[in-house]
Amino acid sequence: MTTHTRCLIIGSGPAGYTAAIYASRASLSPIVIEGPQPGGQLITTTEVENFPGYFDGVQGPKLMEDLRAQALRFGADIRGGIVSDVDFSGRVKRVTTASGEEFTADAVIVCTGAAARYLGLADEQKYLGLGVSACATCDGFFYRGRTVAVVGGGDTACEEALYLSNLASKVYLIVRKDYLRASKVMQQRVREKANIEILFETVTMGLFGDEVLEGAHLAAHSGTDNENFYDIAIDGFFLAIGHQPNTEVFVGKLDLDDAGFIKVAAPGTATSAEGVFAAGDVADPHYQQAISAAGMGCRAALDAERYILSLA
Repeated sequence: MTTHTRCLIIGSGPAGYTAAIYASRASLSPIVIEGPQPGGQLITTTEVENFPGYFDGVQGPKLMEDLRAQALRFGADIRGGIVSDVDFSGRVKRVTTASGEEFTADAVIVCTGAAARYLGLADEQKYLGLGVSACATCDGFFYRGRTVAVVGGGDTACEEALYLSNLASKVYLIVRKDYLRASKVMQQRVREKANIEILFETVTMGLFGDEVLEGAHLAAHSGTDNENFYDIAIDGFFLAIGHQPNTEVFVGKLDLDDAGFIKVAAPGTATSAEGVFAAGDVADPHYQQAISAAGMGCRAALDAERYILSLA
């Protein structure tokens, strides 16, 4: 059996739920397929203090629960499921889930998000939210006057190190290579910051701490005659080695950039497939904030509404 809807939203999180709120209020009767992690990355986040309206802060799962409830209030049909195949070639879009459910839609909004890249250490998950973070802008405030480390050597890592240097007393920048990949201007800014120490040719072997993160096990010049193992005491460990967009199912169906993010026709949210729009981290390699994802979800719903009206 195939279910038809005027607007199908793939994915949840701030972008998906906000798109559902706007699409519902526009009487598009949207169906939302939440994906493998309903609520997106914020489900794994603890305190969120930079989302407007929550002046005392809010736990990530609670924020997603509130956005989901608001979408349900306006009539969104929210369903569990993981999309396994899509066909965007015709005017009517076709989507199939891993359980065999089939959907057709006049318009589709893709909000599948992106996942932060981690080093693959078992300790990363152990201390996630207890010292380990993939977003300095989100969590840096909690480390005011403390010692932190940032992993990475590109522009993002340098930006995060600079941001944290204005909050933390000490920032270690752990770089696997013997040079920074960041732009020259970013390199200069990092080198000029007195409280940033760059650890070149260094890899993280593990993390330690009783209940919360207390330090990292490092290896300098790993695999060489000059190999040296040592520990540093840190309160925060920030990953800045990029994000992996959740776009596997859209390869060959939508235009993606070199990193796999969906290309949209700015300032709108239209993708390369007519009637398909994208919002949130899956189409935004730059900002990747909950509030910017929510705003993009709003824009995608408005774009989808205008497109559907044009079909009449």
